[in-house]
Amino acid sequence: MANLNKVMIIGNVGSDPEMRFTPNGNPVTSFRVATNRVYTTPEGERKQETDWFTVVTWNKLAEQCNQFLSKGRLVYVEGRLHNRSWEGQDGQKRFRTEIIANRVTFLDRQSSSSLGDDKAEEPETVEIEPDDIPF
Repeated sequence: MANLNKVMIIGNVGSDPEMRFTPNGNPVTSFRVATNRVYTTPEGERKQETDWFTVVTWNKLAEQCNQFLSKGRLVYVEGRLHNRSWEGQDGQKRFRTEIIANRVTFLDRQSSSSLGDDKAEEPETVEIEPDDIPF
């Protein structure tokens, strides 16, 4: 049977991107995206629920996201879910689920230059070694 791990979200960037480099020199950029869901309770009350996602981009896409994204931008993110675990400084085991993005498209027009306009080629897929992870 086939396997599938694909995520697509549309939301607002909640923090300016943070770019760092692996020991091998590969750029990696992460940023947070908030998605909202509005629903009506059985009592007729409208409520809004916000979910936060950590998005991680690599290589050329990481450089473009770092250059063009900023807090508040509306984006479409496509990628896969990835679970990480590590031991914190306090000895507690920590877990994080992230979206490893292979596509980020701007959905608003805050600037004339955007990653969505400059997407003639697909972002490359890169195999990540454990030593490449900078955190």
